[in-house]
Amino acid sequence: MIGFKFEELVVYQKAIDFVDKIYSLTKGYPHDEMFGLTSQLRRAVVSISLNIAEGSARTKKEFNRFLDTARGSVFECVAILRISLKQNYINKSAFEELKEYLVEISKMLSGLKHSLTRQISTTNYELRTTNKEM
Repeated sequence: MIGFKFEELVVYQKAIDFVDKIYSLTKGYPHDEMFGLTSQLRRAVVSISLNIAEGSARTKKEFNRFLDTARGSVFECVAILRISLKQNYINKSAFEELKEYLVEISKMLSGLKHSLTRQISTTNYELRTTNKEM
């Protein structure tokens, strides 16, 4: 089966799994939240995986920016889930479980970003060294 490299990233796979969790969860939100928290949370959670996918097709430097955007969406999800808890749309146990999942995704995004930054630094060092030799 033909695939794309980003599909092999565990953080991408976890982000996709998290989309399923949020879509299932928000089916239980009040109908009057359809265009409010439900929509906002769904857009934020989908944004995580979309930014990983789109960023992977760019340069390493650009990919880093997309990963920052994905992390921003993770933080947005945490805030929306906190509001959902305050509004009694979810219970404390569900909030803690979902937040833990988001913490894991955030750490994985940071690790990937750190790895890309090291690759960029190594490449820049090699370019500087090569240019000095010429």
